[in-house]
Amino acid sequence: MSLERPVDPDPYSLLPEVPAFTLTSKDVAEDEQMALTHAYDGMGADGGNVSPQLSWEGFPEATKSFVVTCFDPDAPIPGGFWHWVLVDVPPTVTERAAGAGGRTGSGVPSGSFQVPNDLGERAYAGAAPPPGDRAHRYIFAVHALGVEKLGVDDQVTPAVVSFNVAFNTLARAVLAPTYAH
Repeated sequence: MSLERPVDPDPYSLLPEVPAFTLTSKDVAEDEQMALTHAYDGMGADGGNVSPQLSWEGFPEATKSFVVTCFDPDAPIPGGFWHWVLVDVPPTVTERAAGAGGRTGSGVPSGSFQVPNDLGERAYAGAAPPPGDRAHRYIFAVHALGVEKLGVDDQVTPAVVSFNVAFNTLARAVLAPTYAH
């Protein structure tokens, strides 16, 4: 069985266009291989499972909250793979330290919460493309929303969060490092 697949476009290009703002990281860079520190620590992977440091600026003044996500559109499944979803981040929070997506939840800002990723964990799941597969893109996105609360709880899926985000997004910042074994 071949894992060769065409590279899909940026999944956010399929949504209505919104203004962009700036997302940067001290740990990862656009189109560059992430360090093993940010890879998964299970399922045959031997990474540190540490979410990278992220900071953002230039979002609209009308922003009332943020949602922070990490999505792998290159996963060898039809719907991609959600690695991290952090909801209801206050507009005064413009940075997450490395490790903020940890399993203990200690890096989650007050009033915010993580929903289960596609592994069922309320945490960041590090990069874990199948061995031998091409480099996968890990699209970190910060969505500036026009609502204080998204209106979901920590039991919903990333798809439900994404659906609600699509109708409340004022602007979006994206950073897409890669990872391959």
